[in-house]
Amino acid sequence: MKTDTNPSLAFRRYPSTTALQCFETAARHLSFTNAALELHMTQSAISKQVAQLEEMLNISLFYRTSQRISLTPAGKAYYIDVLSILKHIETATTNLMSHSSNLEVLKMVSHPTFCARWLIPALHGFSQENPLIRLDIKEQVGPFFSEEHDIDIAFLYGEGTWSGMQNVKLFDEYCVAVCRPDYLQGKDLQPQQSDSYVLLQLSSRPSAWYEYFKQQLISLDGTFVGPRFDTFHACISAALTGYGVALVPLRLVAPELQSGQLMMAWKYAAKGRGAYYMSYPLSLGNSHKTKVMQEWIARYLETSSQSQVELASLLGITCTSISHG
Repeated sequence: MKTDTNPSLAFRRYPSTTALQCFETAARHLSFTNAALELHMTQSAISKQVAQLEEMLNISLFYRTSQRISLTPAGKAYYIDVLSILKHIETATTNLMSHSSNLEVLKMVSHPTFCARWLIPALHGFSQENPLIRLDIKEQVGPFFSEEHDIDIAFLYGEGTWSGMQNVKLFDEYCVAVCRPDYLQGKDLQPQQSDSYVLLQLSSRPSAWYEYFKQQLISLDGTFVGPRFDTFHACISAALTGYGVALVPLRLVAPELQSGQLMMAWKYAAKGRGAYYMSYPLSLGNSHKTKVMQEWIARYLETSSQSQVELASLLGITCTSISHG
């Protein structure tokens, strides 16, 4: 017996796109006349389309008086849904019309800071070498994979144990404490004197500073009450403006350290609990576009100018916990 993996929709009576457009335009203007002008139709044609829509739905969408129209509660709710539907149709249609039939779209997602500071530089030249693969890159804090997300590849931080996924390790994470050079002036930056400075925190990693000091066998009493931010980018920006000391991945803050905009408060790099991975659904393992991206990232890692070890040495970090990769 054949099983249909894409079952048809059970509801068979749908309004036409013309009716939905007429309703959306009239609802937006609250005027059949103005809707007719926008859609280059007659007022009576707009009114007829809306009336037929109401008849099919068996519900009134507008209150009508001799002077004006207004949306009923049901009309207001339906307007929001119809607007979303029409936008989806518009996007799908323009995407299909504007690309070659041979073009593949590779949908990727990444944490915003990782995307801006590592992924985008890594993808430099990809589109020129692979003109039939169009990259669609989204930035979000997470979660990256769910039934609502149509994603081919995600760049994730964690332990690499996501079920149903092929997880390719890129590199470990090492975090360093950074601040603006003038922030150090007049402050006792001994780790035990935490009242002398502000520790900037990442909202998703509330225990990061405890782990940083614990790796150095430093025990601090009390709690850290510094500002919290959603992204490493915001933490770095806050450090650049002199808010305090930020704990951020070495790879992501390397440009500011090398330029002298930021400096390390303590010459130590703490190894994170997780690592960075390129992950994709097992079902896409043999996909051409996925394979091309895997090979591209692998080449970039092999040829990138600096490893974390070289960068740490350049910055004078003497911590022996940094390993190659």
